[in-house]
Amino acid sequence: MFHHQGDYMADEYKMEDVDDMDEEFHDREMGGPESEVDVYDYLNSKVADTSSAQARRGKDIQGIPWERLTITREKYRQTRVGQYKNYENIPQSGDGSVKECKVTKKGGLFYEFKHNARSVKSTILHFQLRNLVWATSKHDVYLMSHFSVIHWSSLTCNMSEVLNVSGHVAPCEKHPGSLLEGFTQTQVSTLAVKDKLLVAGGFQGELICKYLDRPGVSFCSRITYDDNAITNAIEIYASSSGAVHFIASNNDCGVRDFDMENFQLSKHFRFPWPVNHTSLSPDGKLLLIVGDNPNGILVDSKTGKTVMQLCGHLDYSFASAWNPDGVTFATGNQDKTCRIWDARYLSKSVAVLKGSLGAIRSLRYTSDGRFMAMAEPADFVHVYDVKNGYEKEQEIDFFGEVSGMSFSPDTESLFIGVWDRTYGSLMEYNRCRNYAYLDSLI
Repeated sequence: MFHHQGDYMADEYKMEDVDDMDEEFHDREMGGPESEVDVYDYLNSKVADTSSAQARRGKDIQGIPWERLTITREKYRQTRVGQYKNYENIPQSGDGSVKECKVTKKGGLFYEFKHNARSVKSTILHFQLRNLVWATSKHDVYLMSHFSVIHWSSLTCNMSEVLNVSGHVAPCEKHPGSLLEGFTQTQVSTLAVKDKLLVAGGFQGELICKYLDRPGVSFCSRITYDDNAITNAIEIYASSSGAVHFIASNNDCGVRDFDMENFQLSKHFRFPWPVNHTSLSPDGKLLLIVGDNPNGILVDSKTGKTVMQLCGHLDYSFASAWNPDGVTFATGNQDKTCRIWDARYLSKSVAVLKGSLGAIRSLRYTSDGRFMAMAEPADFVHVYDVKNGYEKEQEIDFFGEVSGMSFSPDTESLFIGVWDRTYGSLMEYNRCRNYAYLDSLI
């Protein structure tokens, strides 16, 4: 992935003739000192959430007052799509992938809008890393908000700080290999939360581990002192013995497996290029590795030896995910596509899915394998009907950078983090269920 000592939120979002969302809506709506819009509310972040009932009555889900603007939503969407410039490491990779893409039927409704929480400011630090939102239940979400890891309860609409990394963070437990002096002002590049474990990865190879049911931080480690040390992704899993582990993918070309029962590094595999994302197969036997190379690889999870190269993408990949069926898996690439693979027939991908705007930055399957969500860098999250061969999709359309997305473990909720200076928020969607049989009782 792109490495630069400085501004990591470099231009993926290049809109030449359309102002940034903050300027677009502030300038048009407020219009000067005589505006009817209360400037005080904007300056003090007094912003209103949007409920499903309000959305059904016609309110914009993000609270954007289109009726007061001189541009319609449709025209603004058309302009953004037309002028967006996708970030590529290999020039014209997005153009070269078009001919292989599957034609899908849009208009699916698998998850319906429930709530947009504008008081929750979901943020990102690196434009290529978008895994900063995690749901541990249909009511509990964890996300990055500037230098804090925040817990949001969609049940009570309350927000609380779980971890603050703006100052000094040090472990309160002693474990071999733990960096007892801790870290100061950690820039969190990636995050993972599962069950009771939270792991944050930093720009300088930092790892911070915290159990949600324990006070303080349990473990700190700097896994590499390489100049190119960004922790790109973390995946938490339970081993066959039930022990909790996590896998860290790093820009130093390494993939490391940590055993959290003993707080020890258990495996360290090295690859020829920076690793941007790693996913473990449901049976624990295979690791899916993608990074700064058009080809991904499947490797043996015990030995790190290559099982098969995955050829087809035209640029660098930043997302991967296994279907819970253990047979198929997905990879997301800067060539604007997601490829679906079958582990039994690896000579070529079985489907190629295309986004609307740019690179595929994040991928998630529901725990029952029924749906897959695919996030672009901004404005679009696509939900596919996996059980019916990815033939139909729901396109969730909004304005702003995607900081992350997560299905709840029970598949009932989908949360999407939106990063924007004015309209940043956390959006919640609920799974559509067919309860028509109940209508006869009403």
